[in-house]
Amino acid sequence: MSSTPASAAPAGPLTSAPVAKKVPSARTHHGDTFVDPYEWLRDKENPEVKAHLEAEQAYTDAVTASQEQLRQDIFNEIKNRTQETDLSVPSRKDDWWYYSRIEEGKAYGIYCREAAGNTGNPIADWTPPDVVAGTPVPGEQVILDGNAEAEGKPFFSIGGAAVTQDGNLYAYAVDNAGDERFTVRIKDLRSGELLPDVIENVFYGLTFSPDGSRLFYTVVDDSWRPHQVKVHVLGAPVEQDTVLYQEDDVAMWTGFELSADRRSLVLSIGCSEYSETRYLSFDNPEAGLTLVLPRSERVLYEAEPFLLDGVETILLTHNRNAVNSMVSLVDPAELDKPVADQHWRTVLPHDDGVRVNGATVTSTHLVLSIRKGTIERVQVVPLAGLGTDAQAGAVEPSFDEELYTSHVGGSDYEAPVIRLGYTSYLTPPRVYDYVLPGADQPDGELLLRKETPVLGNYAAADYVAEREWAKAADGTRIPLSVIRRADLARDGSNPGLIYGYGSYEVSMDPGFAVARLSLLDRGVVFVIAHVRGGGEMGRNWYDAGKKLQKRNTFTDFVDATDWLAKSGWVDPARIAAMGGSAGGLLMGAVANLAPEKYAAIVAQVPFVDALTTILDPDLPLSALEWEEWGNPITDADVYRYMKDYTPYENIRPVAYPRIAAVTSFNDTRVLYVEPAKWVQALREKTTGSEPVVLKIEMDGGHGGASGRYEGWKTRAWDYAFVADALGATELLNRRG
Repeated sequence: MSSTPASAAPAGPLTSAPVAKKVPSARTHHGDTFVDPYEWLRDKENPEVKAHLEAEQAYTDAVTASQEQLRQDIFNEIKNRTQETDLSVPSRKDDWWYYSRIEEGKAYGIYCREAAGNTGNPIADWTPPDVVAGTPVPGEQVILDGNAEAEGKPFFSIGGAAVTQDGNLYAYAVDNAGDERFTVRIKDLRSGELLPDVIENVFYGLTFSPDGSRLFYTVVDDSWRPHQVKVHVLGAPVEQDTVLYQEDDVAMWTGFELSADRRSLVLSIGCSEYSETRYLSFDNPEAGLTLVLPRSERVLYEAEPFLLDGVETILLTHNRNAVNSMVSLVDPAELDKPVADQHWRTVLPHDDGVRVNGATVTSTHLVLSIRKGTIERVQVVPLAGLGTDAQAGAVEPSFDEELYTSHVGGSDYEAPVIRLGYTSYLTPPRVYDYVLPGADQPDGELLLRKETPVLGNYAAADYVAEREWAKAADGTRIPLSVIRRADLARDGSNPGLIYGYGSYEVSMDPGFAVARLSLLDRGVVFVIAHVRGGGEMGRNWYDAGKKLQKRNTFTDFVDATDWLAKSGWVDPARIAAMGGSAGGLLMGAVANLAPEKYAAIVAQVPFVDALTTILDPDLPLSALEWEEWGNPITDADVYRYMKDYTPYENIRPVAYPRIAAVTSFNDTRVLYVEPAKWVQALREKTTGSEPVVLKIEMDGGHGGASGRYEGWKTRAWDYAFVADALGATELLNRRG
């Protein structure tokens, strides 16, 4: 590497963007050679690279200096609407109520518990204690203070925690770099002392064996893929930890969880197209892992062993002859037969209009998570008669709004209630306990435990959230969520922001966001485009936006933008776009496809050099991406298809809009080098005069800097960049 400066910046005020030197690097696949002049920026240890990134941030600071007051205003609006001292609703586990609280001026949560009582009245025993924010809780025991743990550290995040069933030991995993590699420590909650056991380089997820003698955890390989489930015996040297399971297929992800009844450890191995489940019965651990369905069957499924009428049974949520998935029961003895000869009992049949996302059980009910009409819903079915002609119908708690999200927020196997989370674009997050249906209450009962307070005279009636539909070029109807101030005039003069993701079957579900109010109150029409590649319209919607149909994701977004431009709500010259991670790839793609349609684009941790990344299986998580995009290493058609859309390689000499690429130096999911290269190429090719900036958090990970205040600052930065570009800097109620 040359010793010449990585970046050139003029003396005095920083008015010119840093220019990275060019070091040509050739990449050849399938007879095609691509010469990349900026690949050298990948060398994270090179001082020139760090110097260049620091110069980029200095340039960004200079270019956006005029937005500082607006950023501060938006930050203050977020802060002033947030009840800074607050408590979560306690959740019962065994003989304790667990909850977290957060205090004004502190960035991290404090994890606590208090003892639970057992009166013999199930509903009373599962009614959470009445804890009040800012008021001392009698008998409170602080388990972990995140603020104390984070003190003096550049970053702090918890990647998993577990408590033994007797409530005596607490294991927790901490990341102080943002690279999602955690250090596990174990605390004796009776004495408050830490055990000598310390486990390094652990991935997400922890759980104890029922007797508390062993701790299960996951380890990643060199490409950041979770591939081992390991067992630590408390008190033994970490070097003696054993591997319960190792997955050697580089395209498969491994994880685990306890079964609902905590009788088994359930390992999930798979990708987005097929999977494999193995489980360890704690009643008979010497038998080892039991395989449910082998991956060779190419079935995408989840399995949970449980007792049905005292008989060991396996609950299967699967896509065997069911593209949207269905739910079945199978006797473990059937697993010894070829799958074609096994007898499965149908619990929830396949429905083209219903996507089954998951299923679990309590001691009395089956709990289903489904998606119908784009909306995620919860249904319950009594276990009595399950899988027989006597099976009862599903019961679904009902809500008043059209666009909402309802999900299971936790439940205990023996509890007479399940905890539900609820939110919408207009309703702050609520926590309900849903009393499970019985003879005396056939529809169950919703008990509101909390609605997250929003300060500053927030009123849902001041805003509107509507479902609209855009039409794609091929005739497909694309659902849109349109959120705006209720008093906004439909006169074609307003600014608009359109947001999208569209990958991995992830749905952009309705949810409340305090920060979004700052844009709405400046007259911005906020649109979420539920483009193909997401999961909003079922499995086929996802399949229609991946691999060799990935372009649908990008063209759907452009078509959604056209709908917005013609809707009468906005000025077509005042539309911005935003997306993150795979949504950042979407931003890069639409910038190339239709740069003239956007006044500004914010690409958060953007996957804009996707082909280079996926062509190198040694890079973090690359091999796991083949199921989403195809494998360009072995498939020439996939290579050519990706080469035609990947943002970095399709920048052309046109007038690009104002662009901000937001990234973190320690991101392990989308490496900083992708946006760093992208902004260089954009500046080199653009024929316009709008600035292209790189904002980089040197101590952050995929989610940016840690702590709630830093998170608010990040969102304020993004929104100020958009609002400034759209001329939407003043609050509506301040206009004359």
